Amino acid sequence: MPVEPKSKPVPVLVVLGPTGSGKSELAMALSLAFRGEIVNCDSLQIFRGFDIGTAKVPECDRRGIPHHLIDIADPAEIFTAGQYVEAGRACLREISARGRVPIVVGGTGFYLRALLEGLFPGPQRDDALRQRLDSREQRRPGSLHRILSHLDPQAASRIHRNDKNKTIRALEVRLIEGQPMSELFARGRGPLVGFRAVKIGLAPPRDLLYTRIDARTLELFQRGLMDEVRQLLDAGVASNAKPFESLGYKQALLVLNGKLTKDQAVESTQLETRQYAKRQITWFRKEPSVHWLEGFGDEAEVQRQALELVEKQLTNGY
Repeated sequence: MPVEPKSKPVPVLVVLGPTGSGKSELAMALSLAFRGEIVNCDSLQIFRGFDIGTAKVPECDRRGIPHHLIDIADPAEIFTAGQYVEAGRACLREISARGRVPIVVGGTGFYLRALLEGLFPGPQRDDALRQRLDSREQRRPGSLHRILSHLDPQAASRIHRNDKNKTIRALEVRLIEGQPMSELFARGRGPLVGFRAVKIGLAPPRDLLYTRIDARTLELFQRGLMDEVRQLLDAGVASNAKPFESLGYKQALLVLNGKLTKDQAVESTQLETRQYAKRQITWFRKEPSVHWLEGFGDEAEVQRQALELVEKQLTNGY
């Protein structure tokens, strides 16, 4: 019996990099050149109503390019990485079935890794445990990360001490499973099959990136971030909804509560966004098989290099 030849993997382009590096602009340029459709990989852009602070590309500026996994969740919902993987992989299959190229773009490194490599089979959420851990953190800020450092040093070394959500998840896994998260990873995960990722990373000079971040942060406040937050609150979104924990939104809430001036909020958001960008760079530098381009995604030369690289990959790799 002759053996049926295996079908070649379907191309999926990935545009990654720190916030402010021009990922959306490059992704749209690639979409226009290669009949692509964009799949969002930003954990905040999935929430409806959170537009300005998450730097969503307005519909009128999308150049007719379909964008997926944007505005798919209510702000009050708990949207997990597992849900993202399920929805994201379904998008990849649907786009490729139409004969178009899926282009994954965003700065949430954990979502991207989960999409491509799968998630380890950890325990389900324990809301009661999470509530107790969260209450402890509110009483004694920083205590959860110290506990994690004792119970699972390897996980603690990968999680920023101010990242409460990831710290709680790592502790939840450790307390429920009775073993560190790093050991659970050894159980194996379900990687994405049938696709081959072509990863393009944006690496603009650090000083220019920080300058752009500062300017963009100021612009977000000038464009009406405070008004957007007021509208969300007036529409019934609770001030403790998860998206309000993100950069810009949490500072805007502090202004509305009289705890910061607007100028202080801008400065705080600029500082924390620069720090976040630094953590993103560290994370993505560990991502395998990335073709790094030294510049911003809206620069003509960077786009030329990316188009040439993708053309070569599609021609030679498939």
